[in-house]
Amino acid sequence: MISHFPTAHINLSALQHNFNVVRQHSSANILCMLKANAYGHGLIPIAQALHEADGFGVARLEEALALRAVGITQKIVVMLGFLTHEELELFFQHNLDAVIHSEFQLDLLEAFTEILPLPLAGEGRGEGFNIWLKLDIGMHRLGFLPKDFAKVYQRLKQCKVISELMLMTHFPCADDFTNPITDVQIAEFFNITKNYSDKKSIANSAIILQHSVASRDWVRPGIMLYGASPLNYMSADNLDLKPVMTLSSRIIAIHELPAGAAIGYGSTWTCPEAMRIAVVAIGYGDGYPRHVPSGTPVLIRGKHLPLIGRVSMDLITVDLRGADEIEIGDEVILWGEGLSADLIANHADTIAYELFCRLTSRIKFIYN
Repeated sequence: MISHFPTAHINLSALQHNFNVVRQHSSANILCMLKANAYGHGLIPIAQALHEADGFGVARLEEALALRAVGITQKIVVMLGFLTHEELELFFQHNLDAVIHSEFQLDLLEAFTEILPLPLAGEGRGEGFNIWLKLDIGMHRLGFLPKDFAKVYQRLKQCKVISELMLMTHFPCADDFTNPITDVQIAEFFNITKNYSDKKSIANSAIILQHSVASRDWVRPGIMLYGASPLNYMSADNLDLKPVMTLSSRIIAIHELPAGAAIGYGSTWTCPEAMRIAVVAIGYGDGYPRHVPSGTPVLIRGKHLPLIGRVSMDLITVDLRGADEIEIGDEVILWGEGLSADLIANHADTIAYELFCRLTSRIKFIYN
């Protein structure tokens, strides 16, 4: 029998719990974000598990088509929208919502409206498809500036291919409650759109948890669904969020080394005394971050023990001092149940989003 490690255990009950936390904070429609392979958790199984979701948000058209191919019928919003006439046809054929964020897209949509025969009949569809107009309130990546909003809105209203128009934005500093810019930007968005009756969507995970009054018609939870904190000042535990992914592997060797023995590439860590070390079958080839420093914790038999030396492609090494009971074959948790991904992200000088998304195809996923 071939050993399977490392393994990512995906707890679908925890996913449902986190979805319910969203419900507790907002009565709006919930658009569950599934970008980047559902934040590394698996696009299809996560979508199928979130059957109570009102819709799903993805980054790219390919993700939306993959969901439709397995029978996902809920609303699907493609955040990057479309770039060609052929892509627009696919949006129409598969009843997908598109985000409009540039004049280039608007020109394409107007041209598409001219050539598409009317009425636009289709199963599960009204007279057209849905467009989400993105207003740039300060992120300055995608979206129309406030000075252009009214003109773009009027052009979209004249497109007969559109069944429903919705208004949205995104905020650059929502994770930091000490930064007053988010409150200013929320107020600006609602001031600009106050005379428009269209449905609105501004709330990602951080906004949902801090600004429930601003949630309005559609909320867009992402990282909170997967059990990590979207706020830089509060832990997932304090937000009643449960880890969905537990990444684990096994100890494949234990060594007794003398004082002065150097560990791993570059000999960056030296044994201060005679001691036991464990060798664990995981490395940057699996997506574990190479740049985590010595001292980053792993969890073995309920104990937080420090990683020592450099992370290599296939292996890490762990200090076993004070843990004489640990043996070859023991499970090692890298993050998840009992060891917060946010904590590991802090050691790696990154965010939990990246930890989840960077896992490679060498990881075996188990859903339960």
